[in-house]
Amino acid sequence: MALRRCWRFAGVVPRLLWNRPVLPGSSVRGGRSLVCTIVNTHPGCRNRGFSSGPQSTDVTYEQLKQILAGRSAVVIDVREPWELREYGFIPGSINVPLGQVKTALQLGPEEFKEKYGGEMPLRTDNIVFSCLAGIRSKEAFDTAGSLGYKGAQNYPGGWKDWEKNEQHK
Repeated sequence: MALRRCWRFAGVVPRLLWNRPVLPGSSVRGGRSLVCTIVNTHPGCRNRGFSSGPQSTDVTYEQLKQILAGRSAVVIDVREPWELREYGFIPGSINVPLGQVKTALQLGPEEFKEKYGGEMPLRTDNIVFSCLAGIRSKEAFDTAGSLGYKGAQNYPGGWKDWEKNEQHK
């Protein structure tokens, strides 16, 4: 049913797209319109199912500065504690080592705060993952997504990018 309701724009989709698999949460381009996403679609295919391109999950240095200033996201650094002591850390970030991310994001809010010293992000909160150079933070981003965190983002430049930009100021 939902699939039929969602495909009301099917007439504008080129015939060759009909047999292509569509991943959950993705959109299919077709003519001047986009076909609704198949999963997580609002009734009647309202705005959420349409997009002009893939939603960006990467955050730049400038965006991260704005996020931190506005306190609009929880910033989680997934490096080991010794790395933060040795190299430094992004002010306002919470340290949750990569090996603990999956468990940490399933803790209760009080237990999370006690163990990591920051507020537990809700599944609907914006979270930005950071590490040294973007490899581990991408893995943490994927883990958060698999746990249902919709607002997860990745800072691919990591500490190296942060330090470089901060030194130029």
